[in-house]
Amino acid sequence: MCLQRCLPNVLDMKENIALARRFSDVMNGHDPDRAEGVLDSTFVSHFAGMPEPVRGLNAWKQLASGYFSAFPDLQETIDDVISEGDKVVTRVTVRGTHKGEFMGIPPTGKQATWTAIAIFRVAGGMLVEEWVEQDSMSMLQQLGVMSAPMEAMP
Repeated sequence: MCLQRCLPNVLDMKENIALARRFSDVMNGHDPDRAEGVLDSTFVSHFAGMPEPVRGLNAWKQLASGYFSAFPDLQETIDDVISEGDKVVTRVTVRGTHKGEFMGIPPTGKQATWTAIAIFRVAGGMLVEEWVEQDSMSMLQQLGVMSAPMEAMP
């Protein structure tokens, strides 16, 4: 009977989705220390465009703090969340005003909106790993530090 076989999976899916939402709350709260109840101490972030994964909770806190300093009003809205097995996926829209240095770029004072997709792996009731693809090109174009592809063509 599916009820006996499927119920634990449904419960895991709901718990994983709740965990992803708690991670979004950490981002919107701008307090990396709140991640301690959500991210495992060995958390690994594979962030597109970064040469190496970010390894460990403290390293992730430094990365997040950089975003919060650069975009002090940063807010993330979950557009979709999907859970299957030990994975939970979020598609988010991020908004913020560039008021601090970001990736060596001095503050522009401009607002930007970009999207990102994160795939999290869950173990032991914690997020232990993520793979993030964000639309950095769109963000940089909105900040005025990168031309749109068609504008750069002769």
